[in-house]
Amino acid sequence: MTKDDLSALYHGYIACLNGQDWPNLGNFVHEDAHYNGKRIGLSGYCTMLEGDFRAIPDLRFTIDFLMADPPRIASRLVFDCTPVGELFGLPVNGRKVAFSENVFYEFQDGRIRNVWSIIDKAAIADQL
Repeated sequence: MTKDDLSALYHGYIACLNGQDWPNLGNFVHEDAHYNGKRIGLSGYCTMLEGDFRAIPDLRFTIDFLMADPPRIASRLVFDCTPVGELFGLPVNGRKVAFSENVFYEFQDGRIRNVWSIIDKAAIADQL
């Protein structure tokens, strides 16, 4: 897979997330998906995302920058949203917050197999 192919695939994945198109998530995420070193599988990955959207109804994934080096992608995602309660253990409770996520993906068979994510929780705390 070329850098351009992998980048296009990743943009499709982000569109899937933003559209909450869970029936098609398996087109982008491997059945044996791992998140921060823990095997959660496709179903656990979907459950995680559904929970994110329940906690943050206006959640939207926006790519700030993207670097592709097949089979890996590094991305900085930015968020400007209004969580309804706690977010990452912080009492946001309906206040608008902006933060970023630095995330690395490893693809296998054209789908995300490994994800390593670091969310800027300090940025959220600073806004509270």
